[in-house]
Amino acid sequence: MENHNVPEQFFESKLSDAKLHFERALDCKHTEFDDLYPYMIEHPQFFWYKRYVAWSELLTVVKLCEELKIDWSQQFTERQVDYIAKRVMSSRVLDEWYETNDSKEHVG
Repeated sequence: MENHNVPEQFFESKLSDAKLHFERALDCKHTEFDDLYPYMIEHPQFFWYKRYVAWSELLTVVKLCEELKIDWSQQFTERQVDYIAKRVMSSRVLDEWYETNDSKEHVG
């Protein structure tokens, strides 16, 4: 089922939002997830779960883009595209998402 009524810019915007949400979760910054589950801040597993939720959201939007044949990779580095293609959020993804060794240091 294809819906050609939804503009490509809509999905690009959703992809950008999902990327920002994941990066904020990665940096332990406030996201809307904190507002939904404020009690979880007290639990040590909170940040891991928050990152998992953001990663799942990102993968879902990427999957929708792929199904609609929208190029999602332009918003990511080559390494990030590889991580997303593998779909597994590993410690490597968490540690190397920003590629700080390649002078693309993240400013937080």
